[in-house]
Amino acid sequence: MRAVLEIGGSHVTAALVDPGRARVLRRASRDLDPRGTAEHVLGTVVRCATGIDAPAAELWGVAVPGPFDYDRGIARFEGVGKFEDLYGIDVGSVLLDGVWPRPRGVVFLNDAHAFALGEWSAGAARGHRRCVGVTLGTGVGSAFLVDGEVRHDGPGVPPCGRIDLVTARGRPLEDSMSRRALLARYGDRRAELHDIAARARGGEARAGRVLHEALTTLGSVLAPYVRDFGATALVVGGGLARSWDLVGPPLRCALANPRVAVRTGALGTEAALVGAGVYARTG
Repeated sequence: MRAVLEIGGSHVTAALVDPGRARVLRRASRDLDPRGTAEHVLGTVVRCATGIDAPAAELWGVAVPGPFDYDRGIARFEGVGKFEDLYGIDVGSVLLDGVWPRPRGVVFLNDAHAFALGEWSAGAARGHRRCVGVTLGTGVGSAFLVDGEVRHDGPGVPPCGRIDLVTARGRPLEDSMSRRALLARYGDRRAELHDIAARARGGEARAGRVLHEALTTLGSVLAPYVRDFGATALVVGGGLARSWDLVGPPLRCALANPRVAVRTGALGTEAALVGAGVYARTG
């Protein structure tokens, strides 16, 4: 059993997980205001973690989005519109001092890495030695795994292991594939991503075109990396992946690699929790 936290853009979830059997045994969630003060955000996280009554002296695994110094546990959020009041704070020390019963340690990992580790351990990428995980939410997250180890460099790995640092047609990928980019292309200030997906499913040409073009761009950017990395599975998670009937076909077509299984995640919202547990289990 491992104690874990997943800190997202609008929520925090604490859980006790059995990473070997991919089971979430106990969980609690709270809403977060990503523009709130550091005291508010970290206070909410500590209360949520304390609420699951984890065993004393537990090593916690914490999945958190970047920018973040994962080795030192220090927040580096700046210019991303979320958690910016946390900049420079030693989040690890806050958790060690605030969570009760007291943890013996805290290890941090990127939320996209946690998703991919969970799916590799017990989900859609299980049985694949080399796989790529992608999360589609506010932006594009990625993880390149070999036997459950995250790779940050090497053949087929983008800079720092981050596909969002790659350009598409001379511009950052997230200018084409991100929440911000999709809403801007659609042009309706009242719409959200789920609205665009619903309208595309209902036959609206504009909504379908916006999603198809963005996902085709993503697949084209991913294609040479997936090929050179030797991945046999590409697993997609995040909010947009819930509309897999719209996401899967253009992504699979643009990837143009019949040797790669292109799948949506099998563990749903539990993938990152399981992945954080796997990471904590390995220390």
